[in-house]
Amino acid sequence: MNFNRRQAILEAATKSFSQFGFKATTMDQVAKMANVGKGTIYTFFKSKEELFDEITLSLLSKMKEEANRVIDPKRPFFENVHWALYRMLEYRKKHQLMIKIFQESQELGTPAVQEVVNKVEQMIIQYIKEKITSAMSKGEIQPCNPEITAFVMLKLYIALIFDWEKRHKPLDKEEIAELFELYLFKGLST
Repeated sequence: MNFNRRQAILEAATKSFSQFGFKATTMDQVAKMANVGKGTIYTFFKSKEELFDEITLSLLSKMKEEANRVIDPKRPFFENVHWALYRMLEYRKKHQLMIKIFQESQELGTPAVQEVVNKVEQMIIQYIKEKITSAMSKGEIQPCNPEITAFVMLKLYIALIFDWEKRHKPLDKEEIAELFELYLFKGLST
């Protein structure tokens, strides 16, 4: 019974955060949507922030699962990194709560939401950093600073997926993969 109530609260809060954002969501709204008393929420979560944190940790876990699904040990490192990054950012772009989080972060600068945006970026960087470190130990890529390299890879992807399409036709997966390989692995020199 407690699990069902807790789950109903999480689902209602996710829906509310997705529709109204973190700042505009109230515990009264969540209670009404979950069909529980407001006090019931506080038996499971101390605050709106704690509830939001639990939901966003679940989102981060799902993003990582999406990336793990496309990793194939038979493929070259750059292809795996491309598909992992693409899948995580595609999840971010299509998941309603993630869209609302990034929108609220830019428009309102809500501290709790900005912290989630930072967590998303750090999780992706850490994930790619691990893949880079593994590839270096196998001799697949040259030694480099894995954290800086992961940061650059992420920022390149964000630029190609989100920033580019603000003024241009969106690039498809294959174009992004080709540009990723060109800029990061082959280089521009002949």
